[in-house]
Amino acid sequence: MRITFLVHPRFQSLDLTGPLEVFSLADGSYVTEVVSVDGAPVTSSSGLSIAPHRAFHDDPVDTLIVVGGLGTAEAVGDDRTIAWISSVARRARRVGSVCSGAFLLARAGLLDGRRATTHWAACHLLAERFPEVDVDPDPIFVRDDPVWTSAGVTAGIDLALAMVEDDLGPATARDIARQLVVFVQRPGGQAQFSAQLAAGRPDRPGLRELQRWIADHLTADLSVEALAARAGLSTRHFARVFRDGVGVTPASYVESVRVEAARRLLETTVRPLDVIARECGFGTPETMHRSFKRTVSVTPGDYRRRFRARTPVPTS
Repeated sequence: MRITFLVHPRFQSLDLTGPLEVFSLADGSYVTEVVSVDGAPVTSSSGLSIAPHRAFHDDPVDTLIVVGGLGTAEAVGDDRTIAWISSVARRARRVGSVCSGAFLLARAGLLDGRRATTHWAACHLLAERFPEVDVDPDPIFVRDDPVWTSAGVTAGIDLALAMVEDDLGPATARDIARQLVVFVQRPGGQAQFSAQLAAGRPDRPGLRELQRWIADHLTADLSVEALAARAGLSTRHFARVFRDGVGVTPASYVESVRVEAARRLLETTVRPLDVIARECGFGTPETMHRSFKRTVSVTPGDYRRRFRARTPVPTS
C-alpha cells in the first residue's frame, strides 16, 4: 500500500513526521513517499528542510495525506496543487489531511457534504470559507469514507494509527503505538481538548484550585450553593465571579466536566451506563442521558457504539 504525503512551503513538520513514523513501523506493509509541486527541497514553518521523493506524479496512490501548517494559506490558492489533489483523490482508496491540510481538501471539493475537522483554532474559518462542509470542531479525527480529516499536530498520529488498525488490525496498531510510546490510542471521537482547557483560566488562584477540586470530586455536592460555600463567597457573588473568570456558569462547567469523564469511560471501558452515571456524579442514567443530549447531541449509548475503542479495558 502506497502512502503519499503532500507537503508545501511552511508546512508543519510534525504533521508529516508523526504519521510517517506510524506507517514506517508497520513491518513493510506500506511504501511511503513525500511529494511536492516540483520535487525541490521544502522548508517547514520551523525551518526544517526536507527533500521530497519527487514532484507530483500520475502513479497510483492508495492513500493521499495532505499535511497542514502556516503555508496552507498560500497552497490553497495554488491551482496546480488543488487540481492534482482532485485528480489523485478520484483514483485513491483513501484521502486524509492533518490539521489545516483540510483546507486543501475543501478547496478541491472533497469535503462538500461531508463531516470534517481541523485544528480547533481554525474550525470557524474552515466553516466560514467552505459552508458546504459539516465542520465538527470537537473530535481528534473524523472518518467520512473515503475521506479522513484530523485535528492539529499530534492528532495526525492518532489518524495514522486508526488507518493502520483499519488496514492491518488492532494488534499491529497497538504494537506501533507502544514503539512510539503513545500511552493510549485515542478514538477519533475524543475531544481535542478537555473541559478545563476549553473553559477560561481564571485569574483568581482560588477558582483555579476549585476547578481542580471539581474534577477530582465528581460525586460530591457540586451545586452552586455548595461550591460557593467552599469558595467562602455568597452564592450570588460566587456565581458572578465564576462566570467572569471561567466564561460559563458553575452549573454548565460542572456538567461539562462530568460529561467529559463519562465520555472517557464510555470510550475505554465496558462499565454499565448506571455505574458510569454514578461514578461521574450524574446519579442516574436518565440524568446522564439528558446531559449528553444537551451537550453532545447523542445519547450515552449511541456515543459508546460510535466511539468506543476496539479493545476497551474490562470492568473493574
